[in-house]
Amino acid sequence: MPLVPRDPGRVGIYACGPTVYNRIHVGNARPYVIFSWLKRFLEHEGLEATFVANITDVNDKIYDAARERGVPSAQLAREMTEHYVADTGALGLGRPDHEPLASETIDGIVDLIQALLDRDAAYAVNGDVYFRVRVDPQYGSLSHRDVEQMDQGEGVEGSDRKEDPLDFALWKAQKEGEDTAWDAPWGRGRPGWHVECSAMAEELLGVGFDIHGGGSDLVFPHHENEAAQTRLGRGAELTRLWMHNGMLEMRGEKMAKSVGNIALLPEVLERWGRDALLLFFAGGHYRQPIVFGPDTMDQAAAGARRIREAAKRLEDGPGPEELAPLKERFFAALAEDFNTARALAAVYDYVREVNRRDGTTGRADLAEMLAIFGLDNLLEPEEQAVPDDVEELARLRQEARTAKDFREADRLRDELAARGWAVRDTADGYALEPA
Repeated sequence: MPLVPRDPGRVGIYACGPTVYNRIHVGNARPYVIFSWLKRFLEHEGLEATFVANITDVNDKIYDAARERGVPSAQLAREMTEHYVADTGALGLGRPDHEPLASETIDGIVDLIQALLDRDAAYAVNGDVYFRVRVDPQYGSLSHRDVEQMDQGEGVEGSDRKEDPLDFALWKAQKEGEDTAWDAPWGRGRPGWHVECSAMAEELLGVGFDIHGGGSDLVFPHHENEAAQTRLGRGAELTRLWMHNGMLEMRGEKMAKSVGNIALLPEVLERWGRDALLLFFAGGHYRQPIVFGPDTMDQAAAGARRIREAAKRLEDGPGPEELAPLKERFFAALAEDFNTARALAAVYDYVREVNRRDGTTGRADLAEMLAIFGLDNLLEPEEQAVPDDVEELARLRQEARTAKDFREADRLRDELAARGWAVRDTADGYALEPA
């Protein structure tokens, strides 16, 4: 389905963010990366893109995790939100334009629930509020499921109060041990998960915005319920397009905290670096699952090195005319269902041609492509920490030069070169660079 912006020249993107009860794993980072890239691509194409990624800081999982740690739920949510911002910030892609918190959108949530009650699409029972699934004739159209075979995943909670097992919670009355709650016309409590996102998206992008994204595991029940709530509460569709990214897999199994097969994002970044992780993500079509592991990450790290090596042979300016089709292929792949894998293949073909020619112009073209992925830094000299012993050799050489012992200074320069470092004399003393 082609993207036709609701407002000409402008695109609104909403992506479901994390529930902040723990540090995020590398799989949680995939939607953050994909929709950050999508914003960059749309802006490259001349559109004004607004990217919203929410933070769910009110949820059963937060209550449970806080209770286990013996800390207030709001404190845990705040601490994990800070970790999330720092961990995703290390990806070097900038921040979304808006990062709303569920806890700061209560008024909008209450307003949407009241609209559903007014339209008889919801009902209140003992402080809870439930959505009447069967009043929406389009329910199930997003996930392509038979309504009779749906399970909201709420277990037995509220089953004695629901008119129909299919119904799901919009508002939950405060229970013993839940230390965060808000007043509402139907009773003190807090919102259900699904209504939070509908309200946050509407508040910042309005109803009928352009693109709603998130992981494929959210299609049902989360996104199906979001769509139904807004459809019945506002009489219009929440969004025009849905984009769902595939899961990360380890040994063919979805990466998830509940399964216990997770790799935390900061650990992955420390081991392989952000360049390798971004290339790993780019190597798979966003809709497909991708397999995470040492082998696939090592391959991505090798790809980063190939690009860096080719950059050393590139001269400034646009590439020669015969390389122009590769750049065109890159952007055409992104325009066709945001196919980053095919786009990355065009980058590697460009690199291969640069190496085959043993030097050519084209730095500007390659930088333009890599900037979409936040990887144009690969064209710049890699910063490398100077080991203490190398720094000491350079200092001794400087002392020898000051004492006019040029033979010793030359010997130390050669020893530095043997260790892979070049020393350059400056007005302030010296500078060290990888040879």
